[in-house]
Amino acid sequence: MIKSVLFVCTGNSCRSVMAEAILRMRLYELGKDHIDVRSAGVRAIDGLPSSNETIEVMKEEGVDVSDYRTKNVTADMIKKADLILTMEPMHKDEILAITPEAKSKTYLLKEYGSSSTFNPKGYSVHDPIGKPIDEYRITRDEIKAEIARFVKEL
Repeated sequence: MIKSVLFVCTGNSCRSVMAEAILRMRLYELGKDHIDVRSAGVRAIDGLPSSNETIEVMKEEGVDVSDYRTKNVTADMIKKADLILTMEPMHKDEILAITPEAKSKTYLLKEYGSSSTFNPKGYSVHDPIGKPIDEYRITRDEIKAEIARFVKEL
């Protein structure tokens, strides 16, 4: 039984923050808010706010992430998580370099629960950093669709 989920991206200011907030919202709606949801980055600088664009596109969903602060992923976070979902193959590789024994619980977000043939190149979540706000909306909607695919199974 999954009791904790960790989302991982690069800087923990866009994609993983969106994923954390979206999953928390969906779990709450399903009455499964006992599942602990967190996020971190493989190259994050601890304590920075989410990007302004992330804050804005999540506000459009009725979710306030303005108080969120970035966190760099640690071996302890990896160990405590029951499920680790990364945004790109590189993030998955870095998680496994830190904690090789996490292999059985670490997946790309688009890989987890997918029945299609695995192709790492097509399994990355769009990175909007430094792009116009519409790119952040595309990423948010991409993450929402992936979470909707498996959330009821948690």
